[in-house]
Amino acid sequence: MAFVPTKQLEGPYMPHSSTSNLVKILEEDFTGIVEEWLGTQVEEGVKRSDLFSDAESRAQNAELLKNFAAVIRGGMVDGDFNLDDAAWEDLRAVLADVTKERVSRGVTPTEMATFVLALKSPLFSRLQDKLADDPDALIEDVMLVTRLVDAFAIHTNEIFIEEREQIIERQREEMMELSTPVVELWDRVLTLPLIGTLDSARAQEVMENLLQTILERQAEVVILDITGVGTVDTQVAQHLLRAAAAVRLMGADCIISGISPMIAQTMVQLGIDVGTVKTRSSIRTALADALTAVGYRIETVKD
Repeated sequence: MAFVPTKQLEGPYMPHSSTSNLVKILEEDFTGIVEEWLGTQVEEGVKRSDLFSDAESRAQNAELLKNFAAVIRGGMVDGDFNLDDAAWEDLRAVLADVTKERVSRGVTPTEMATFVLALKSPLFSRLQDKLADDPDALIEDVMLVTRLVDAFAIHTNEIFIEEREQIIERQREEMMELSTPVVELWDRVLTLPLIGTLDSARAQEVMENLLQTILERQAEVVILDITGVGTVDTQVAQHLLRAAAAVRLMGADCIISGISPMIAQTMVQLGIDVGTVKTRSSIRTALADALTAVGYRIETVKD
């Protein structure tokens, strides 16, 4: 990204007294601040050269600093500034873009916050040089920079958390889809192999996927295979029986396969009545029943 700070910052303006020094150092040494900001990130161990090239890191810094300078020049930082104000819209957008990009590449929350906070060092050093003879003004401007950069760090952290939550939710949905695959074993015969636990949320997802596939494939027999389900308690059994009932309402037969001796004993001890639902010990025997039900005949061919 090419940037010419003096051109971007030129034009008539009347900066407030509390921001005039900050505006001047941004105009006078924009490129130097960008480079020192990069150097501070290296010192803090958050530059992440494994994720971003030097050009990408420099472009992100320059874009953030350019929009930061624009807001400073607009005099929108006096008093109790609010990042939600319209004047901060462009900077918020850049902060969001940079944060989302860094989240997608694997940057941690600490690294993201430290990346933003590293901007303080080059600004502090230049304010110190400029205001060495005016300690009161130096303290005022340092406090201003601290408030601003801290606010940016908090804002990026909020975006980071929101983006990470969205990624986790997408991954959860994808894992849910992968963990509830409805497979067409044969013409009009479906199977749903269940692995792991079966809580209420997953049971609902299972039922929705299964019923939709029955409709699409015009299935007549569905095999619910629970070989991979480690424990069957009352709640899990009720989920399975409700799914079997929903399958029957769709006009298909349901077979629950994978009933191990331990699961059979547990269901008896819990007093769980499978009613009219057909059960089989293995998917092999369940498939034989399913093929017979849809009109196929299984024969053993001898050489």
